[in-house]
Amino acid sequence: MPQTFDLILRGGTVVNQDGRGLRDIGVNAGRIAAIGDLGQASAGRVLDCTGLHILPGVIDTQVHFREPGLEHKEDLESGSRAAVLGGVTAVFEMPNTNPQTTTPEALADKVRRAHHRMHCDFAFWVGGTHENAREAAELERLPAAAGIKVFMGSSTGTLLVEDDPGVTEILRRLRRRAAFHSEDEALLRERRSLRVEGDPRSHPVWRSPDVALRCTQRLVRIARQVGARIHILHVTTAEEMAFLKDHKDLASIEVTPHHLTLVAPDCYERLGPYAQMNPPVREAHHRDALWAGVSEGVADILGSDHAPHTREEKDKTYPDTPSGMTGVQTLIPVMLDHVSAGRMSLERFVDMTSAGPQRLFGIARKGRIAVGYDADFTVVDLKRRETITSGWIASKCGWTPYEGVTVTGWPLGTVVRGHVVMWEGELTEPSRGEAVRFEETLAIKAA
Repeated sequence: MPQTFDLILRGGTVVNQDGRGLRDIGVNAGRIAAIGDLGQASAGRVLDCTGLHILPGVIDTQVHFREPGLEHKEDLESGSRAAVLGGVTAVFEMPNTNPQTTTPEALADKVRRAHHRMHCDFAFWVGGTHENAREAAELERLPAAAGIKVFMGSSTGTLLVEDDPGVTEILRRLRRRAAFHSEDEALLRERRSLRVEGDPRSHPVWRSPDVALRCTQRLVRIARQVGARIHILHVTTAEEMAFLKDHKDLASIEVTPHHLTLVAPDCYERLGPYAQMNPPVREAHHRDALWAGVSEGVADILGSDHAPHTREEKDKTYPDTPSGMTGVQTLIPVMLDHVSAGRMSLERFVDMTSAGPQRLFGIARKGRIAVGYDADFTVVDLKRRETITSGWIASKCGWTPYEGVTVTGWPLGTVVRGHVVMWEGELTEPSRGEAVRFEETLAIKAA
């Protein structure tokens, strides 16, 4: 008797932990039920993936969707719409909202806002502070918590733990991997006079490589003293990449598409404050070192650090301009263009956007194409050439630093737990996003 499925993805090249191969995928009840030749099987819906590549669903572990409190820039619905239009199936959202995500009540409020309103699946980082350090172990184990995120250098918002005792107090209580914005706040204060009014090219002068390196060295020393696992977000410097090679037993590394793609001073001359990020886009030799970290396996994952601001905010005069740019919708096309150019393999891209996040953060039933796993897929056309435009960007702010850039490689479909939420650039199902589950908190959730 022929097999019957809810959904079949037919005729595509599946890219997974065992390489690439032409295979069909059958889905039932939101999970992968069969992989192989399903030519005799039937389904309620069949996606023709001939000539396309089927990747495990891309997981973006660093986005700022601004809700609650800053919805004029973005909200959970619009940010997740941008995510699935760009092929992303799950996101981890950051805590620097208003109110900040630093309490069980604030986290629960975000989960309520997100459930079946976000188009992709979701988890939320909980901000680590001096005030909640004693509760950090409980906070990191709450349902939908991605873990604890600490800002050691100030960025957007007021979350900040800049002192070694404060960081130590948080880390010594944790069991999961904690994430860090690693810039030395004391050095940032000392160097504020290096900012030049009206000249965003001075941004990486102020937030120098030493600002990042000094903080990362402090952080690694503390983590080693207390026996903690740390995740350093958006690494930008050659010096950090060289230093962290010797500390991979405890430190994982995120790099971003914009730090791998843009370069100073060109980006500031072309884009002005629209290229302003924390930590900043730097000169070519730093970008080259990040790529070396990718090719050598020192860098673990890719995150977009999607951090939208309105044009009105970005059009102010530097340094009165906020740092951040859109990125969740362009992560896949920008990085597939790098794959097309030979800078990384497609398998390495998959490792850094699905298997890598699963491995670092213990995501349950996601991160690979395997029977029993969630039916999360990013379907891409590696040969398709498209020009990125601000008109395509679904984020509320409506702009991208990649305006007018032509790329090779494009997301054609986004499947979340068996729901085809995007196909050929159109949303095709209502929002059904649910909380990501983690291996280290399954018992807590079940209780």
